[in-house]
Amino acid sequence: MFNPEGPTLRELAVQALSSVERGYDLLAPKFDRTPFRTPGPVLDAVGAALERVGPFGDGLDLCCGTGAGLDVLARVCRESVTGVDFSTGMLDVAREHAPVAGPRVSFVRADARALPFTAAFDLVVSFGALGHFLPRELPGLFRGVHSALRPGGVFALPVFAPPRPGSGAYWTLLGFDAVMRVRNALWRPPFVMYYRAFRFPDMVRELETAGLGVELHALPEFGRRADGSPRARMIAARRPRRAVPPASARRLRRPPAG
Repeated sequence: MFNPEGPTLRELAVQALSSVERGYDLLAPKFDRTPFRTPGPVLDAVGAALERVGPFGDGLDLCCGTGAGLDVLARVCRESVTGVDFSTGMLDVAREHAPVAGPRVSFVRADARALPFTAAFDLVVSFGALGHFLPRELPGLFRGVHSALRPGGVFALPVFAPPRPGSGAYWTLLGFDAVMRVRNALWRPPFVMYYRAFRFPDMVRELETAGLGVELHALPEFGRRADGSPRARMIAARRPRRAVPPASARRLRRPPAG
């Protein structure tokens, strides 16, 4: 699974017993030589889908890590590209690999749960970052994304159909999450990284509750399952062009008497 130039078993163990921020600071120099980096085919497929949805002006890579998504943003954004992450080590590597052509590129160190942006972007992307958030944190995260987007802006992220129960991939992901839960029950600080933290319908519901309109775009590069459904989709959650109360507020609103 790992490149010979990637992290050693000892380095991975030290990282896994650290906090999320400290762990990624340690892993950053070798992160791109691990299977945790978003694969090129995923980045290319999302870039192609965004070209059909865009173009865009200013883009943000949420939890940018070493900057894998910056090339996608540079491909579809005309004005600027920003990477945000709370790991200093990851941002240092991302700066080294930043696109040299195209829109201007900048970096901000910040926690994705408290984004310091208001109506600043036409596009926000996220690649493989949601596993670092607990289900109870999604509402705040998505409200922050909504606030960072301009009216009409899009929050885009790829999602894959879950592996077939009983398959090797199914047991691998289940086993990884089980190990992480045991680790977090026995060791502090916690290291939040789960592959099966929440279901797809729950994520869509939270996006809509945050006031984002959800569109689904098949990623044909990954084919279809036996039932004909896409193996991979891009979620495009759009902030409405005019103010609309969030779904949570609409549910509380009562019809007038009479």
